[in-house]
Amino acid sequence: MARQVTALAAARTNEATARVVIEGRNTGMTFPGPVVALDDASFTIREGEFVSLIGPSGCGKSTLLRLVSGLITPTGGQLSVFGKPVTGPRAEVGMMFQKPTLLDWKSVLDNVLLPKTLGPGVTRADREKAIELIRLVGLEGFEVAFPRQLSGGMQQRVALARLLNTGASILLMDEPFGALDEFTRERLNLELLRLQRDLKATVLFVTHNIQEAVFLADRVFVMTPRPGRLAATVDVPLERPRTIEMTKTPEFNDLVFNIRDTLGGFI
Repeated sequence: MARQVTALAAARTNEATARVVIEGRNTGMTFPGPVVALDDASFTIREGEFVSLIGPSGCGKSTLLRLVSGLITPTGGQLSVFGKPVTGPRAEVGMMFQKPTLLDWKSVLDNVLLPKTLGPGVTRADREKAIELIRLVGLEGFEVAFPRQLSGGMQQRVALARLLNTGASILLMDEPFGALDEFTRERLNLELLRLQRDLKATVLFVTHNIQEAVFLADRVFVMTPRPGRLAATVDVPLERPRTIEMTKTPEFNDLVFNIRDTLGGFI
């Protein structure tokens, strides 16, 4: 137990000293109408950190991801990635959506290679890397299969491999496993944590599932109903690597009910 506590304390120290890679200062987003989707959001996310974002439907979670990705520009406050204002998409930031959005007429390998087709051309090294990523997400042997031949969970694995093939160090994930059954989601959560650890990626992960949010994250951002505000930040001091057995512990369930009570105060 003492060894575990020491390791956890060391990990927390490393997180605290890591550089800030995403920062919002009073960030806001108002759409025509007007519709205030996000209001006065101030936060920092450090390199290698896993942050879950949770809140009721329509509270601005997806809007915040789109802002960080550069797909839209904030109408208020400031937002920066690697210390520079976000003015558009950038190579260091990749995004994955709830649906896998694969091209039905392309094989698994060709779907994973899509980010490379935007450049001067797909090289042999690109193909070798894509095959390695397919292996990493557990789809070795399915390189020439088409999306229609895959289950929903397998399609999401392809989408995850495609995201990793962008080379992005910041991964934005908008409920990527929300449509999957509980057991498939559980397996993909474990897979995601392994890949995030190996790649040392920074992850901002949107979910409606409190258990999932706690299981994955170093911190959980809790948002209010529209206009979306960051109402609370909950630290998750659980040891890594995470295991399914942790979800049965009093510590895990205390965190879940803490977040549930916080959300309940706004709904």
